[in-house]
Amino acid sequence: MKKATIWTVAIVMGLSFLVLLFMQIKYIEEMVHMKKEQFDESVTKALSQAARNLELNETLRYLEKDVNATERRAFKQDSVGTRSGEMDGTVQHSHQYSVVDKNGTMYSSFELKTITMKPSSMPKAMILRNDKNSISEATKSMREIVKNRYIYQKALLDEVVYSILYTASEKPLKERINFKMLDQDIKTELMNNGIDIAYHFTVSTQDGREVYRCPDYTDEGEEYTYSQALFRNDPSSKAGIVKIHFPDMNSYIFSSVRFMIPSIAFTVVLLVTFIFTIVVIFRQKRYTEIKNDFINNMTHELKTPISSISLAAQMLNDESVTKSPVMMKHLGGVINDESKRLRFLVEKVLQMSMFDRKKAIFKKKELNLNELAENVANTFTLRVEHTGGHITTKLNATEPTIYVDEMHFTNVIFNLLDNAVKYRDPERPVELFINTWNDKEHLYLSVRDNGLGIKKENLKKIFEKFYRVHTGNVHDVKGFGLGLAYVKKIVELHKGEIHAESEKGKGTNFIITLPIIKK
Repeated sequence: MKKATIWTVAIVMGLSFLVLLFMQIKYIEEMVHMKKEQFDESVTKALSQAARNLELNETLRYLEKDVNATERRAFKQDSVGTRSGEMDGTVQHSHQYSVVDKNGTMYSSFELKTITMKPSSMPKAMILRNDKNSISEATKSMREIVKNRYIYQKALLDEVVYSILYTASEKPLKERINFKMLDQDIKTELMNNGIDIAYHFTVSTQDGREVYRCPDYTDEGEEYTYSQALFRNDPSSKAGIVKIHFPDMNSYIFSSVRFMIPSIAFTVVLLVTFIFTIVVIFRQKRYTEIKNDFINNMTHELKTPISSISLAAQMLNDESVTKSPVMMKHLGGVINDESKRLRFLVEKVLQMSMFDRKKAIFKKKELNLNELAENVANTFTLRVEHTGGHITTKLNATEPTIYVDEMHFTNVIFNLLDNAVKYRDPERPVELFINTWNDKEHLYLSVRDNGLGIKKENLKKIFEKFYRVHTGNVHDVKGFGLGLAYVKKIVELHKGEIHAESEKGKGTNFIITLPIIKK
């Protein structure tokens, strides 16, 4: 599959996942906002009803108290007499009621009259004759009684209302409010509105003086406080305020959207899995390209010594060619050198495979880094001078002892020098600088050249296996792309570090850091 197709699929799927995740988050935000509004409305409604219940309870107390007191202050005058009429023995009762306050002011006064008859002494004919008249008079009498009773009760209520208006508001809030009953009312009204969570409340005056605080009061959740005026029809200086907050309000609100959390979690898992899959696909595609690149390079690398060996063998078998001792020695040398070269290439691949499987075995011993670097530099001098350049060594390490595998660490330095020669600038002769130095804890070796240099984007990848700066099927420089990967692996297995500093067009500097072996 082409890289452009993979990128298109990845972008479409990624955007789809992100839009789905965004919509889920927005849905949760809307649900939380709606739940918060419902919660605010329910709390406000509950507090308003609790405040109204408080006023009704106070009114009820005054009604019970003041009505009884008013009735005790009301007096009546009874007069009983016999009314002269058609029948003898008829008794008329007259009751006079008056309602007054403490100062003697009269609120109402009415007279209740009742007539008692003696039917036992009345002839039956007379009873039948006067039946309709008696019902009419009884009805009128009952209406009069109800009317007078209404006036009486109204007068009592007038006095109670007057007392509430002018005496109740003069009392302090502590005496007017039953805090336990207020707590019960608030709890009941909250439950009636679907809220059943813990709350804390305080009661204070309009000027902020706190009158009451619930026993288990805490400041948690105080940023969301709801307030309601108490006795709001009283003078503002006499009214109170109840404030309530919920420590677990956030948990209560978010409990309604918990069912969406698994959905978001699965969406995130799918998104991460998709991203990981895309990364793996690109990595595998890159590895495939590197593998193909490696196979092409290996083919070119192996063909040269095989061709040389084959050509030398043909000359040995060709009877037309004169086989002088010099010729035989030359052909034998070619076969021997190319065989060594072929064996070296195969060994390099096998060594990296061994390191990957962690089966490499080192034969470590104490060596002098200055001497090791000097020997490698002397061996490499002819090759450098053949290109018109030279090697400069500056070995200043005062504690140069290292504990390494001699063969592998020699290959490390050799690979760095070989890399510098391969990637030299053809416009100028090769200049190589080998330096050693140390501080109290570490020993340092640097190999610096004046070659082509490496771009910053490629500098981080040069130690990767099979990576080469020049990619493709055709290379300016032969190799497998294993040299620097081998160097890094060997250095790390010796508890050291390696890093590169480079500037395009000016050269590259490889610095190896090793622990000092103190005697």
